[in-house]
Amino acid sequence: MIELEGVPELIDPVMVAAFEGWNDAGDAASGAVAHLDREWKGEVFAALDAEDYYDFQVNRPTVWLDNGVRKITWPTTRLSVVRIGGAKPRDLVLVRGIEPSMRWRSFCNEILGFAHELGVEMVVILGALLGDTPHTRPVPVSGVTSDADLARTMDLEETKYEGPTGIVGILQEACTHAGVPAVSLWAAVPHYVSQPPNPKATLALLNRLEDLIDIRIPLGELPEDARAWQLGVDQLAAEDSEVAEYVQTLEEARDTADLPEASGDAIAREFERYLRRRDPAGSPETATDTGSYFRDLSGGPRPQAKPKPEDAQEPPAADGPEGPPEPEGKADGKAEGPPQVDGDTPGE
Repeated sequence: MIELEGVPELIDPVMVAAFEGWNDAGDAASGAVAHLDREWKGEVFAALDAEDYYDFQVNRPTVWLDNGVRKITWPTTRLSVVRIGGAKPRDLVLVRGIEPSMRWRSFCNEILGFAHELGVEMVVILGALLGDTPHTRPVPVSGVTSDADLARTMDLEETKYEGPTGIVGILQEACTHAGVPAVSLWAAVPHYVSQPPNPKATLALLNRLEDLIDIRIPLGELPEDARAWQLGVDQLAAEDSEVAEYVQTLEEARDTADLPEASGDAIAREFERYLRRRDPAGSPETATDTGSYFRDLSGGPRPQAKPKPEDAQEPPAADGPEGPPEPEGKADGKAEGPPQVDGDTPGE
């Protein structure tokens, strides 16, 4: 039984979830939820029992020192709540963890139990996949759902994907069967520069989340980090003529595919976001200052996110998981071309 004595009644709560691993190319999705948690100073109110869901030989615990005392952080999934201030305050329930190694149905049921007890109105799951997309163009972000009515009312795609899936797809289907509206947002990460972090993809996911649930997210240094990331990749690609030629090919394909979208909805969304960011009345740059958000929250340092094991692999873009097919390129998201700019094999 889930007991949430330390959590107050929430205002129009939306659950936003992301999981490290197969569905998190470039750490873009988990980085987005971490950004929300950091900017709005989320306070953890629950953590799933690591023994139930993780293989510790795959996701190993880490040891750290606290004033000379050795402590262990176990890989798990944690839930926190942040309150967005402004003219229309609302709450976000943030779910951040690692894709579980086992008992996925129980894992999803436990998260849905929290969603039910907290009165969550919608679940938004963030993911990132490897694709044939150039780093020099805006990051494609697809919004998909299994609910035909939700797809129609929120201008999303109804997923038609068939094939291997990750915890993002399983959780979305669990929400659908439980009658909880659920949406997945997928960012496409260039397969030739897939190593994390990818702040440009993280920024794209946050921008799409803003549009989806009509909030303003403080971006902090993320836009500058995204520009620095692109500049760094530009410099690396310029040092290899084969890579530079391949990137140019991707650019031409992308520009041709995007030509019909150069006006209309895409421009309207950007203009609405610009107006929202200029409106100081609705600015929720900081969480409301009402003291600690929880009554029974224990203290102690917040553990750092556990690094992925060296042998963990990023998903092929065919996991395009619950997302629609890539806007360009082959179905598996690994276009034939030169090696990655860092010399790694694409997708690893």
